[in-house]
Amino acid sequence: MALSLDGHYAGHDPRDMGWVMPYAVTDVARDHLTSLWEPATTALLGRVNAEGFLGFWPTVIGMEGADPRDEAFAKWLVDTDKVVLSSTLGEAPWERTTIVDQPAAQVVADLKATDGGDILVLSSASVIKALLAADAVDRLALTVFPVFLGGGPRLFEDGLPTGEWTLVSQAAGDHGTLSLVYDRVR
Repeated sequence: MALSLDGHYAGHDPRDMGWVMPYAVTDVARDHLTSLWEPATTALLGRVNAEGFLGFWPTVIGMEGADPRDEAFAKWLVDTDKVVLSSTLGEAPWERTTIVDQPAAQVVADLKATDGGDILVLSSASVIKALLAADAVDRLALTVFPVFLGGGPRLFEDGLPTGEWTLVSQAAGDHGTLSLVYDRVR
């Protein structure tokens, strides 16, 4: 999940992600994303993020000048199993995608009961917030960008279950970008 230094995952206009772009193309951000998707066998997304991700990333495959890490992620996203949480989509417009209209914590519990690798939630704030509220997140990966958005939605709201987290990896990169990975202590 990308966060501003003042704790927002989006600014006043949630559709404007322009603040992310100068930092998302840094080595630390790209390497961070690679370390997350490589062990994952399932992508879990909310509908809005699915539409954005699956509308853009497949176009990166074969794109002239594309960073190899970006192209590898795009191929993974196309080829991996995707679960999209939605109450409005009737059928999946993307291959290897299942649409589910159930609470995020229930979907994750069902996915964990099957054989497979990591379940990666791709920047879907509504999904991550629901999983945090249900104490159903095992690993929290953040990329913090050195910008204040001055407002907008926050990832961490009051009322989350108390608990401890341990820092398992960290990296600092260009322009002060930080990648942080925390595991939930159970």
